[in-house]
Amino acid sequence: MILAAGRGSRMRELTDNCPKPLLRVGGRPLIEYHIERLRSVGMTDIVINVSYLGEQIMTALGDGARHGVRLRYSVEPTALETAGGIRHALPLLGEDPFWLVNADVWCDMTPEMMTPLGDDLARLVMVDPPEHHLRGDFHLDDTGRLHEQGEPRLVYAGMALMHPSLVADLTDNTPCPLKPCLINAIEQQRLGGHYHQGEWSDIGTPERLALLEQHVSHQ
Repeated sequence: MILAAGRGSRMRELTDNCPKPLLRVGGRPLIEYHIERLRSVGMTDIVINVSYLGEQIMTALGDGARHGVRLRYSVEPTALETAGGIRHALPLLGEDPFWLVNADVWCDMTPEMMTPLGDDLARLVMVDPPEHHLRGDFHLDDTGRLHEQGEPRLVYAGMALMHPSLVADLTDNTPCPLKPCLINAIEQQRLGGHYHQGEWSDIGTPERLALLEQHVSHQ
């Protein structure tokens, strides 16, 4: 599942008439890179949630055939935040664990991120804190468990392997952030983490988008 429903307000005028997932990097929409990376690790059945200017995303990507994947859309008349959006998409996602990625991150994907969950409700990909979020989100211990407290701190990279039951008890069509669901999983000792030291960037502002453009243009 690709999360693509947000307004992208930190992008200011760049997203006044264009949804953030369609902003261009290296001459191509950002979301196309996600689709290609998902396909490269064997994921060809992809659900995308859409809300703000969602028609543009659906028109641009279609059914996914030209990218060699199958695309389906979970339409949110009003954006439901992360957990609410996942809950709304469950009829399309099915009953098995699924891979989740934010449309506004740039990251390589590896099979090591996607090993079976076991009894966990989710496994988050974690990265070293960037300068704009030095306080971090969670502590990852030596056994691969995530904790709300503890040092050193890592940041949730916007990618995770999740079991549908993480959000299944939420009320559909109701906005809900993801963090309360993650805290609940921590309390059950069912939230794992994978420390990623490869390529990663949070493309949340025009400045970070410009830095990514420079990076891609020099590859």
